[in-house]
Amino acid sequence: MSNTVTLSRTLKLPSLVIFGLAYLTPLIVLGIFGVIASQTGGASASAYLIALLAMLFTANSYGRMAAAYPTAGSAYTYVRRTIDGRVGFLVGWATMLDYLFLPMVIWLIGGSYLQAQFPAVPMPLWILGFIVLTTVLNIIGIKVADRVNLVLMAFQILVIAFFVALSVAQIMSHGGAGGLVSTSPFVGIDATAAGIAGGAAIAAYSFLGFDAVTTLTEETINPRRTVPKAIMLVALIGGGIFVVVAYAVQLVHPGGNFTNSDAAGFEIAQQIGGNLFGAVFLAALVIAQFTSGIAAQAAGSRLLYAMGRDGVLPRSIFGRLNARWHTPVLSIAAIAAVGLIAMVMDVATSTSFINFGAFVAFIMVNASVIVYWVKERKQGRPLNPLLYVLCPAIGMLVIGFLLSQLDTNAIVLGTSWLLVGLIILAISTRGFKSQPPQMDVEEMQKLETTH
Repeated sequence: MSNTVTLSRTLKLPSLVIFGLAYLTPLIVLGIFGVIASQTGGASASAYLIALLAMLFTANSYGRMAAAYPTAGSAYTYVRRTIDGRVGFLVGWATMLDYLFLPMVIWLIGGSYLQAQFPAVPMPLWILGFIVLTTVLNIIGIKVADRVNLVLMAFQILVIAFFVALSVAQIMSHGGAGGLVSTSPFVGIDATAAGIAGGAAIAAYSFLGFDAVTTLTEETINPRRTVPKAIMLVALIGGGIFVVVAYAVQLVHPGGNFTNSDAAGFEIAQQIGGNLFGAVFLAALVIAQFTSGIAAQAAGSRLLYAMGRDGVLPRSIFGRLNARWHTPVLSIAAIAAVGLIAMVMDVATSTSFINFGAFVAFIMVNASVIVYWVKERKQGRPLNPLLYVLCPAIGMLVIGFLLSQLDTNAIVLGTSWLLVGLIILAISTRGFKSQPPQMDVEEMQKLETTH
């Protein structure tokens, strides 16, 4: 590989956790609270608790693979290294649905919030503002983006804390301290097992992003230890926030009936804190989209870089780093260009196929852990079957169920995207007879042993 510039190892555990939480966007629990409460009949806390427990199995698998293969590329790298390069390409291609298009959706939602508040300003201008600011921050370096994320995440967490505090105050004003202890947020008012399961499937989408931490492996100090810890911490902290917030807000508004379930969070913010807090809450939603956009674009660019460095995408475009900033500038710019599509898209259409790619990646990473266990066992290096077989197997079943819950449009669009990847793979491997190109072994080992 002619490009001798490498990603800079500057990130420690706190930075990775902040990055992962920014990607998760903790405030999303309030943004979709009405949808989940309606689906579960008022048992939103149960939905998030079940989703948390379910996603921890897959988080475990990502941690195991991150420790085994500490290079950028996430699911793409893990599958190609354990199972097969051709399967790895298809997983990477599927993952691109999530990593390549998610920033576009984030910027579109952020633009929609602002355009609704300031209708005189055309939404394309808001979207362009999101794209330009986010792209500049990611180009000049992950360290700068990390600092911005830290400040903005602090504000987001502060708003969540105020939301919970105001909820607690309202509950106590009506029922005293005893009103804070209730099983209602877990059992609901008219909840059913099917409704809670469906709500858990929706709630699981809020966890998409803990895996994005793995894309920064080559920019992390001591990645074999740091990245697995960060993955589990992001899932646990994010899930804990989701459960606590859902519990408190569900006590304020028992049941799942709303005038407008899509705007329930904003309406409850006004109810517990008045118009001023409602305005602050709206500002926090916009900032949450901005921080999430920074993380999503950074993660997506690292996937493109890993695939470009291997040569499965054009190396001259995606496989190079900028000598000054040590960032994949052209990969970042490519995601910014895709984001421009948001100017002519709507939220419903743009979000319909993203989760397909994420769930395919989750299933295959769980499978990779099992295959890795088999290979290590053959080499005389036995690993814990609970962590390397049982947990991944449960993770595969859970994610398979979530995949089955996606709507028809998501399945059709996702499958069509995979078929395009299959055609590209067939051409590049001469009818699947050869392996896709990849980084040479010496270069790979150098990256894996550099701390």
